[in-house]
Amino acid sequence: MAELALEDGTLWYETRGDGQPLVFIHGGWMNGQAWKPQVDRFADEYQAITMDVRGHGQTGATEPNRYSIELFADDLEALLSELDLENPILCGLSLGSMVVQEYMDRHPDRAASAVLGGAVRSMPPMDLPPMMKPLMSPLPALSTSLSMTGPQTTFRSMLYSIQATTGERWLSVNPEVRETAMDAVDDISRSEFRKVFGALYRYEASDLSHVETPTLVVHGEQEAPLVKQQGAQLVSEVATGEHLELSESGHLVNQDRPEAFNAASAAFLENGSAA
Repeated sequence: MAELALEDGTLWYETRGDGQPLVFIHGGWMNGQAWKPQVDRFADEYQAITMDVRGHGQTGATEPNRYSIELFADDLEALLSELDLENPILCGLSLGSMVVQEYMDRHPDRAASAVLGGAVRSMPPMDLPPMMKPLMSPLPALSTSLSMTGPQTTFRSMLYSIQATTGERWLSVNPEVRETAMDAVDDISRSEFRKVFGALYRYEASDLSHVETPTLVVHGEQEAPLVKQQGAQLVSEVATGEHLELSESGHLVNQDRPEAFNAASAAFLENGSAA
């Protein structure tokens, strides 16, 4: 992996292959390895780039005591500038999808295309009045859980609460994928876990009706219904959007159904349609 020095930390990233840049941003409490099935598939045709977001993977902890999706998007911009990448294709998973949305809001026509897996626009995935969200914040309870049980147990509790409302194996239908995700969570410190959660909870997505970037949103059939609704809304806002649901898959749709996800992404990038 390579390093990019920031004013308040060091960002770790990895590149494979040559060609048009294809940049992958992972989900919360994961790392760049979450995109391995896609890097293996596309590195022969594209310059595949993965980054470990602040608080995650090799990047680990950085100086700010508060994170935001906007800060993560700043880091993405810094990486694109450092590598002198133009017209990148951006692929975001979960939290990474928020980062890509923030980038597209800032630069409506700078990315060549966007592929968003497990795309979510807010957490929780519902409209809350701005004045109410701080009052309903789960951060105090999260801090207590982290101090008493640690990141992995706290994350499992979060999964159980989501699955209780969906009645499905929400995160992943594949036990190996779930356990790999849990191992990545266990590598994150209590303080960094809380900072990442805060970034997710505080983010307020902008209207993307000015975005011209062709965008594919992919959800697993066992994704939370409210998240699927957000994906449909996103697709309806951008100038060119497509929403695809893959069977036998959950939130980590790119890992549950890697071949189907890759085929749909390749078709979309080549023809503008995942059909």
